[in-house]
Amino acid sequence: VQLQASGGGLVQPGGSLRLSCSASGFKLAYYAIGWFRQAPGKGREVVLCISSSDTTYYGDSLKGRFTVSRDNAKNTGYLQMNNLRPEDTAVYYCATDDDCNVDPNHWGAWGQGTLVTVSS
Repeated sequence: VQLQASGGGLVQPGGSLRLSCSASGFKLAYYAIGWFRQAPGKGREVVLCISSSDTTYYGDSLKGRFTVSRDNAKNTGYLQMNNLRPEDTAVYYCATDDDCNVDPNHWGAWGQGTLVTVSS
């Protein structure tokens, strides 16, 4: 079982990035995909989650700037981030488990994280 998050980088405020979460060794379609982030000096917080039935959860504070999706044929999940702000700077992680949950401790499998830096 392996997850790999990718797609991070340096972007200017107002820009966009799409993060990918690729899975190997299991079928991602059967599981929820959670996206979390951890800013410097802060705890890990949930960003968005998409269940195995494609229901999305959380992200109210993101006001539509971020969306989550999945492509089961590619065994990959995505986090589309638009209108990025400096406060979005963080390491972003993907995780999988049976269902969505705001508590990071709930999640059984994690990717290694990808750094997103929003700065001019």
